Amino acid sequence: MNSVYRFAALALMICVVSAFGFSQATSTERPPATVTQNLVRGVIGPVSSNNSWANYSVMNIVPGSALFPLSSTTTVFYWAFTAGTQADISNMVVYTTARGSLTVSAVTPVKLGGASNPSISLTSTSVCPVQPLSAATPCVIRFDPTTLSMTPANDYYLIVYYANDTNNSSIGGAEANFAQTSLVGNYFGGTDYTKIKVGQTLPGGGSRGPNFLMYVMNN
Repeated sequence: MNSVYRFAALALMICVVSAFGFSQATSTERPPATVTQNLVRGVIGPVSSNNSWANYSVMNIVPGSALFPLSSTTTVFYWAFTAGTQADISNMVVYTTARGSLTVSAVTPVKLGGASNPSISLTSTSVCPVQPLSAATPCVIRFDPTTLSMTPANDYYLIVYYANDTNNSSIGGAEANFAQTSLVGNYFGGTDYTKIKVGQTLPGGGSRGPNFLMYVMNN
């Protein structure tokens, strides 16, 4: 009988130690890192090049109806150049509207390196590692993360205005067609449309595939 008691006590101790060891192991596990995901179907397949963007407002639209069923507190835009030596951006913003509307309900600034008016050296290998730029080897720039949390109830209009200078006359942007993406594009020459206020109306909707914008992601 004593042997039975000793065996039962030993088994109990082993279970306690095993449980303690398991709890210690699980308590030190790190939470998984944020997984980078597309918020909408980005550009798939080869792109063409659309050149000469001095004094143009480039509009790219993220339709709320095209968003994937993901929740993210940040939105990051990826912008692709196919030609040029330097891109001079005067300003860039995202306008939020109600779905299907052109009336602005919110304005979110977009920045690169903390600036909303960056000049991007496209010949620098630290910026664009693969040289020279082309439609086959575009240079994709990651803009700074925004605090924009996209929802299907809204549409989102990213507008980038290029300064009227000689640098922008020679830059090229990646251009995709409707079959390659859920993103929609348009552009307007001669006017800076990054100064629109809440309650005002956007100059128009999308009529073509996106220019420059390749991906919209959570990181």
